[in-house]
Amino acid sequence: MLDFFISPALAQDAGAAGGGIAQIVMLVGFVLIFYFLLWRPQAKRAKQHKELVGGLSKGDEVVIGGGLVGRITKVSDEFISMEIADNTEVNVQKSAVAAVLPKGTIKSI
Repeated sequence: MLDFFISPALAQDAGAAGGGIAQIVMLVGFVLIFYFLLWRPQAKRAKQHKELVGGLSKGDEVVIGGGLVGRITKVSDEFISMEIADNTEVNVQKSAVAAVLPKGTIKSI
C-alpha cells in the first residue's frame, strides 16, 4: 500500500524540476505587466501634474478637484488665492488644482 503513494511522489519531483523556468518566466511576465499597466502611467500622470502645479501664475483660470472654477489672484509656495466671484476669494492648496482652463473661459468674474 505504501508503494502506491511513493510512486506518484517521485513522479511529481521529476516534473517540478522542469517547471522552475516556467515559474520564473511567469514572474517576470507579471512584473512587466505591473510596470507597463500600473506604475508607468501613474508616474507619467504625477509628472504632468507636478509640471502643471509648478507653472501656475497670477491670472490663470483653473478648476480644482472639487469642481470649483476661478481665476488665480496670488501664488505662494504651497497655496494659491483664487477669485471665484466678485470680491470672493478662497485659498486652496496648489496640489488641488486639477486643470488650467483656456483664457476667457470664465467671463462672469
